[in-house]
Amino acid sequence: MAAGTVRVDSWLWAVRVFKTRSQATTACRAGHVKIGGTSAKAAHPVRIGDEVRIRIAGFDRILVVKQTIVKRVSAVTAAESFIDETPPPPSREEVAMAPRRDRGAGRPTKRERRELEKLRGRDEPDERPLEY
Repeated sequence: MAAGTVRVDSWLWAVRVFKTRSQATTACRAGHVKIGGTSAKAAHPVRIGDEVRIRIAGFDRILVVKQTIVKRVSAVTAAESFIDETPPPPSREEVAMAPRRDRGAGRPTKRERRELEKLRGRDEPDERPLEY
């Protein structure tokens, strides 16, 4: 790796986003970690100034790298290693107004799924290439 870079899975573990490095690696493999808008593998290098998006529990967490660290550090030092640009969670009123599917209604159709994704603000298609 070049000077001033660190693996994304190692960095996410070091700044305490994930409890274990294997959880960070699994999130990368599942496509839940994006750097600069593109899906990142676990070994993708992270530099100062990179924007890292992590999908955790259905919500995106947006972090901007301030400091590249490899070893796990205290919570105070970890909090100083990134800028958290995550939007605030929706209010209770917004959550109560969100459309819900009836229990037992089955899987949503492709059209219903697209509409739900658009309501949630995730209307960009996944840019991963097809795997054969």
